[in-house]
Amino acid sequence: MIRTDWTRAEIRALFDLPFTELVFRAAQVHRAHQAADEVQLCTLLSIKTGGCPEDCGYCSQSAHHGSGLKAEKIMDVDSVLSAAAEAKAAGSQRFCMGAAWRSPKERDMPKVVAMIEGVKAMGLETCMTLGMLDAGQARMLADAGLDYYNHNLDSSPEYYDRVTSTRTYQDRLDTLANVRDAGVSVCCGGIVGMGETREDRIGFVHALATLPRHPESVTVNALVPIRGTPLGDMLADTPMARVDDIEFVRVVAAARICCPQSMVRLSAGRESMSDAAQALCFMAGANSIFTGDKLLTTGNAGDSADAALFAKLGLRAMEGEEPMRVAAE
Repeated sequence: MIRTDWTRAEIRALFDLPFTELVFRAAQVHRAHQAADEVQLCTLLSIKTGGCPEDCGYCSQSAHHGSGLKAEKIMDVDSVLSAAAEAKAAGSQRFCMGAAWRSPKERDMPKVVAMIEGVKAMGLETCMTLGMLDAGQARMLADAGLDYYNHNLDSSPEYYDRVTSTRTYQDRLDTLANVRDAGVSVCCGGIVGMGETREDRIGFVHALATLPRHPESVTVNALVPIRGTPLGDMLADTPMARVDDIEFVRVVAAARICCPQSMVRLSAGRESMSDAAQALCFMAGANSIFTGDKLLTTGNAGDSADAALFAKLGLRAMEGEEPMRVAAE
């Protein structure tokens, strides 16, 4: 039985378990629902970089911050399709496209639709992250054949206003509901290490685990501190505020236990993790990664490093399969 009625007390009890017991329980749940030696490979491309009007404290693409990143126009469709072809050749099953928008403008939708249709024609799963969507935009993406839409909750409801002031937690939930209603699968997660407490990390997992339907993909990011962003400057000046690897694995394990059928993806921050830390994440139920040399604007481990890690750990790339379609509600 897949539960959506988890309490914070139950999730807190998971975090309080001895570390080896928590990882053991997460591994049991993983094996009950997923192949333990398979990892999904995904590629992320920034199709429109910089100039975002949101003020998310972790993001170098915000127009509010002094990260030095210049705003660019949306990419042309052919360039996106070329990148998708390269990703497929490198073994990726899902191609994710991200734009630094508060929400897409109507003038941009024809290009976005063409990108979705072109990537799908290659046999790749398609994912978009374009900011907030209204019901009509979500339906337009669904009609184009979009498989997944990424929209992260970032942290707990209580901590969220310390991350951004230009939108609310409810705005996030409304977009997720619009995506669900349009019949598109949900990719949703957050960021660990933004100065939040363990109670906030518990609240973050609780928010995911009590959605009306669990996200098909749960992304767990470690903050990459970028100078010129409020959170990046804070952590660069106070490195002791960063979350250690053991606590990060606890988040992964709790997410796996509470969302047993979801793909749990290691996302940003993986390039700074040791092989041992990543191995613990896979033991705790992570079974999806972003591969390639870059995630939007930050570095990533790279295909060759991932191949070497998989060989060392005896993991294999998940073979492509037809993405799950969600009935429109």
